[in-house]
Amino acid sequence: MNDARVQATPPGVTLAALDAVPDGTARNFVLQLRAGRFHGFVVRRGGTVSGYVDRCPHAGMPLAERLDGYLTPDGGLIQCSWHGALFRVADGLCVGGPCVGQRLGAWPVAVVDGMIVTA
Repeated sequence: MNDARVQATPPGVTLAALDAVPDGTARNFVLQLRAGRFHGFVVRRGGTVSGYVDRCPHAGMPLAERLDGYLTPDGGLIQCSWHGALFRVADGLCVGGPCVGQRLGAWPVAVVDGMIVTA
């Protein structure tokens, strides 16, 4: 098994049912691929999801200190637990903190027949 960290996944991987991620929350996913492990998360807004690589552009660390703890208390922004950087859910743009103007790495995901899949 390869423990290297990879930054992308192949399309068509089923992650979970949409209902497994409550509306307005985020969920972590770790996929073991031949090339290594992929760490990402999705944020659900109604019937859509946004996906991002779980890596802060400021320090290269995972964003959440606790499992699935990616969002601000009001659920409006993604927040790095370590440095307080704030990112928009819609496009991953940093709007506050040490990496303003940088973006989270996008992880293409979609909802297909009620399931969250990689795109």
